[in-house]
Amino acid sequence: MEKQQDKPVKIIEKKISRRTLLGGALAAAIIPVTSSFAKYVQVGVPIVPDPTKQPGPLPGTLGKRSLFENPVKKPSDISSRTPLQDLYSTITPSDLHFERHHAGIPTIDPNTYELLIHGMVERPMKFSLHDLKRFPSVTRTCFIECAGNFRTGKEEMTAQEILGLTSQSEWTGVMLSTLFRELGVDPKATWFLAEGGDASVLTRSIPMHKAWDDAMIVYAQNGEAIRPEQGYPARLLLPGWEGNTNVKWLRRIEISDAPYFTREETSKYTYAVKDKIRMFSFEMDGRSIITFPSFPQKVERGWIEIRGIAWSGRGKVVKVEVSTDTGKNWNEARLQGPILEKAHTYFRYLWQWDGSETEILSRVTDETGYTQPTLKQLIDARGKDIGGYHMNPVTAWRLKRDGSVVFKPESYK
Repeated sequence: MEKQQDKPVKIIEKKISRRTLLGGALAAAIIPVTSSFAKYVQVGVPIVPDPTKQPGPLPGTLGKRSLFENPVKKPSDISSRTPLQDLYSTITPSDLHFERHHAGIPTIDPNTYELLIHGMVERPMKFSLHDLKRFPSVTRTCFIECAGNFRTGKEEMTAQEILGLTSQSEWTGVMLSTLFRELGVDPKATWFLAEGGDASVLTRSIPMHKAWDDAMIVYAQNGEAIRPEQGYPARLLLPGWEGNTNVKWLRRIEISDAPYFTREETSKYTYAVKDKIRMFSFEMDGRSIITFPSFPQKVERGWIEIRGIAWSGRGKVVKVEVSTDTGKNWNEARLQGPILEKAHTYFRYLWQWDGSETEILSRVTDETGYTQPTLKQLIDARGKDIGGYHMNPVTAWRLKRDGSVVFKPESYK
């Protein structure tokens, strides 16, 4: 097939025998398809055995992905990042949910698991996993995001490498407020300590108002038991708050009238804001990222559907804007429903690319009126010693004339 710009497509036909067609030996048929988005679409038929000529595997005990699909997390010594660019919706498959550990993944027997809740309560109690499942259950969909979820530095970075420490699941468990009513919490209590059962015994101080609002103890994820990497057999879920507060392998809650100032909220997860130190920065600010087109994908001139995700720990996403001219002009993208509170929201924007080099960006506005800032705005507000926590700047992808896509890194340290 030959194609010249502004000239009709010339198709060279080759006769295909019925035997060849039915036998599965067709190597590279090109089927021209006319549409409003492209003059033709090339469809390649690979050389594979004809699946209609032999039975496939029989039903099994556990499903698996196609041999042709291989999305994987990107691990380091302390974390493992979700392949955002490989996902087709806002739900992250459980085995691709990002990981962040402080002492590895503990193995906990659900039959001996216990959660102790004590402190400023009338009736201190221990709950087994069976006990937790006896309470009325609640299911909600929301994201979890590490407070240190931002990387930059080079053009050859995927969405996974830049912002892969966020994932979204459907979580099932019991409301923490239900358990607190069972125990009779002292009205004077203002904080509680959440403690994990891993080797780091990670602990965080949490304000009581979050417990009475939407905090949960969850034991199921995407319709199955929580994965060990996500806190099996039970974890704390604080929708919209930084990931470190969503304590995994939860084994103890102590209720008090003051924060505990643990390691994870003093020497860690605390950062400078000009001449002050910011502590207990729980809510994850609004942010977005374009996942297509992104590195290392490649595009052709013509109609492109720009796609990505946006979210905010403050509430619902109300607007996502996309710029295709390096931030000079912004156009509103279409949001894919359902639009849930404190949840990833999928957005789409249809754009006709003329082949010129440019940059594409996205920014989100949530229901509180908060709009995702640029890196310059963040530095102006916090100072040059900005640290690495709660970094949510607008990010850009550079489209080159050959259709290749690279990240636009920005320096902030």
